[in-house]
Amino acid sequence: MRYAQLVIGPAGSGKSTYCTSIAQYGVDQKRNIEVVNLDPAAEHFDYTPLVDIRELIQVQDTMEDEELHFGPNGGLIFCIEYLLENSDWLREKLGEHDEDYIIFDCPGQIELYTHLTAMKKLVKQLLNWNFNICSVFLVDVQFMTDGAKFLSGTMAALSVMVNLELPHINILSKMDLLSKSARRRLDRFLEPDSHAILGDVELNGMSSFNVKYKNLTETIGKIIEDYSLVRFIPLNLKNEENIGDVMITIDNVIQFGEDLDVKTKDFEEEPDEIEHFSNE
Repeated sequence: MRYAQLVIGPAGSGKSTYCTSIAQYGVDQKRNIEVVNLDPAAEHFDYTPLVDIRELIQVQDTMEDEELHFGPNGGLIFCIEYLLENSDWLREKLGEHDEDYIIFDCPGQIELYTHLTAMKKLVKQLLNWNFNICSVFLVDVQFMTDGAKFLSGTMAALSVMVNLELPHINILSKMDLLSKSARRRLDRFLEPDSHAILGDVELNGMSSFNVKYKNLTETIGKIIEDYSLVRFIPLNLKNEENIGDVMITIDNVIQFGEDLDVKTKDFEEEPDEIEHFSNE
């Protein structure tokens, strides 16, 4: 069995930084964790990728091609579809070693995960290659500290969960950048509460749109609350214990380590203990 994290989320949510930190965590814990770059528009990251999609195709190629002449968004989608058409290239690059633990650093175009089928097809390929996969959805916590934005981020996470149909973890990234007052506001939403969300929206001023759809907002919040559909885990990459807790959660989801042999040590009685028991 092989294991993978599909690291996804909006542009600027900290995906590449997360991948770098988890790879370093693997080094510190003496675990072999590799990172694959699947972003054909990436310009810089601090990890050394096991596989880099830019060796196969780059967004710039599609924008400069006289026949294609795509824009940045269309070019990115084309690149992922091109990767699917050349999946043998990816499979050969990944190799076929048991117990692989690979993190896929994905593009930041949110529609790839909410309603387009390209990433879902890639997931199917990875499953066929014997990977246990967990999608890790990152959201910048600085955009989740008021009711309206938190509800919006929650709905985006729910769309990803429904579209990809994978075991799923939602993470609030960049917790180290959050002020104390913003953290206190965020604490009201970490355990979904429709009244807290609606109350925050009202506190920040109800626009004509919010007034008209107040009942809809409250109903959506109540559905999320009642059915426990979405939960977010705060992550501070400067806190090693926090990183460890997140990794334990993800490892449990993908069943990493469950099929490893239990290490045992033969017990040898000390001579004094043997004599003591024989005398009794």
